Amino acid sequence: MPKKTYLQAINEAVRSEMKRDPRVIVIGEDVAGGQGGSGEPGGVGSVFGQMKGIYGEFGPERVIDTPISESAIIGAAAGAALTGLRPVAELMFVDFVGVCFDQIYNQAAKFRYMFGGHATTPMVIRTAAGAGFRGAAQHSQTLHPLFTMVPGLKVVMPANPYDAKGLLIEAIRDDDPVIFVESKFLYGMEGEVPDESYRVPFGEANVLREGEDLTIVAFGAMVPRALQVANALAKEGVDCEVIDPRTTSPLDQQTILESVERTGRLVVVDESPPRCSLAADVASIVAEQGFRLLRAPIRKVTCPHTPVPFAPQLEDAYMPSPARIEEAVRATVGFN
Repeated sequence: MPKKTYLQAINEAVRSEMKRDPRVIVIGEDVAGGQGGSGEPGGVGSVFGQMKGIYGEFGPERVIDTPISESAIIGAAAGAALTGLRPVAELMFVDFVGVCFDQIYNQAAKFRYMFGGHATTPMVIRTAAGAGFRGAAQHSQTLHPLFTMVPGLKVVMPANPYDAKGLLIEAIRDDDPVIFVESKFLYGMEGEVPDESYRVPFGEANVLREGEDLTIVAFGAMVPRALQVANALAKEGVDCEVIDPRTTSPLDQQTILESVERTGRLVVVDESPPRCSLAADVASIVAEQGFRLLRAPIRKVTCPHTPVPFAPQLEDAYMPSPARIEEAVRATVGFN
């Protein structure tokens, strides 16, 4: 099976769906533009190159460069979806959601409900998230909890190239609005990705490593870090199970609870501040529905409740590191 990067997998998913379905369009800032390149349309294709080459293949009617107006991008995509198109809209950085959140949570997420099930909104909002790239407080956040709490939205967080392609194809074919959160930290990650089209279903967690001593649930860019810690601790006889939920809405609660039933211990790793985070959500679900299963307190590994720092040393300390994950695992396993 060929190896591809996370970024290439995203590009391949969009390209294959545009070939398959003429209703699929791409809309956003610089998705066609030549920023930083030759200046010609299609020179780059998105700020990180996710849509590179798409414009040259499908042209200006299906790859639409927009002004710097996130409210226009998302509003136009929602309207296009209501008319029968299947737009893939790019929100360049998730941090920019503040200027278009009304179009997401108050419009697109509610169309099916407001129109009594007679309207569908098959739109995907792709967005880059995450710290670690010295982007400062306004370009480094991971805001998936904001989307997860909104009824009517589906929220996807792929943690590897294989899932990035399969989940994005599933998102484009879905008839509801989907927020597709891409980790900037993972764009260069390589993995085996089939050339052919395939789908990864929503709401089915991926158990990346089976274990008996403790369950680690991690999201997005935190998944490879959690797996790194689990593999290292296995050499010392600490057997961790690592679960990647893949989607935060729907959330595969059953797989998490079944795992905790076997291990009796839980550590949740989430790259967002601790208040109202996915770590808090998963911890509350297990505490409410599986309290009798627990043999130790649940521990959360999150970012602190502060803006993302710009100073490199502070930003590194801000992120949930393998060292912090390992510390939480050791403390949970050693609890008496």
